[in-house]
Amino acid sequence: MDQGLVLPIVVIVIVGAVAQGFNTSRVGVVNLDKTPAGRQLVAVLNNASGLAVTAYPNIASLDKAVGRSEVDAGVVIPPRLGADELDNKAATIAVVAEQANSTQQAAATRLSAVIEDFGAKVEAAQFATRYGGSFSQDLARAVSLEPLTPQVALSSEVVHEAAGSLPAGYEYSAPTELVLFVFLMAIAGGAEIVETRRLGMFERMSAAPVRPRTIIVGESMTYTVIAAVQSLVIVAIGSLVFGVSWGNPLAALALLVVWCLVGAGAGMVAGTIFRTPEQAGAMGPIVGIVFAMLGGCMWPLSIVSNTMREVGHITPQAWAVDAWTNLLSNHGDIATISHELGVLALFALGLFAIATLRLKAMLASRGA
Repeated sequence: MDQGLVLPIVVIVIVGAVAQGFNTSRVGVVNLDKTPAGRQLVAVLNNASGLAVTAYPNIASLDKAVGRSEVDAGVVIPPRLGADELDNKAATIAVVAEQANSTQQAAATRLSAVIEDFGAKVEAAQFATRYGGSFSQDLARAVSLEPLTPQVALSSEVVHEAAGSLPAGYEYSAPTELVLFVFLMAIAGGAEIVETRRLGMFERMSAAPVRPRTIIVGESMTYTVIAAVQSLVIVAIGSLVFGVSWGNPLAALALLVVWCLVGAGAGMVAGTIFRTPEQAGAMGPIVGIVFAMLGGCMWPLSIVSNTMREVGHITPQAWAVDAWTNLLSNHGDIATISHELGVLALFALGLFAIATLRLKAMLASRGA
């Protein structure tokens, strides 16, 4: 039980941090210009949002870092940057990235945008210098006036197109790891039913005036409560520690309840299938992880082929992740996820039906 509570939090931290890191590009910089102009451009890059800058001593070391993907892109500041700025000449600033690497190309685009923005300020300062004042003073004035100068704003809006994946960062890792671990730990927990069978506890209960239905209900409630506790802990820590928003409260609660029932049903089925606790402990996590991979807990199903997306939806995990996507990315409510809730309820009903039939047969064979 302790592992079922601690391990999901650890994975949420790791996956969330990695997913959040997708919004930051690692950039290497070689500054061959020893004038204030070069240092100023380095400062601009350091202060730019979405860039993590590392300095390199020469072009060869930068090329090696880009080739090894130690950085996503590189920039080489030429040795005559300051002189060219003062002489009103165009300066060429090289951006280094592999053409076939989509991550590096994205970083290069982001890097180029920052450099072009800085270049616009330089051009403004060069223009002003023609009418008096020093270049450094005019550049400082251009930098200070830019936030105050009205600009033409361009905006785009996509109408009626729903997001196909969860937001990046912890709002991606928390819901997907909840889906993964509640199901995984429930299946692994099927070892408890296996151990109960091995110790002859069902025979002892059968000797008492206890109906098979009561035993089955008791097992069902136990697994449901364990899944609920695990879910509530993940939700609470996700909200309080990582600032995760779980969307519409009523819809999120309904989704958590249905998913706990799916997990409980899967755990009970596992307990009637596996023959030894060791088998349940070894095979349960494998089944849970395979289902999680197919169902979009490891990566968004929006990036896989249509065939794999359809295959993924034979698992309850895919429907649960779809529901969380509609809640968190598309700001849905309980009506929005009613289809997913219905499918998950059918999964839960089917799993409980299978577990009930198998447990009844086991209890009957023991004279219950």
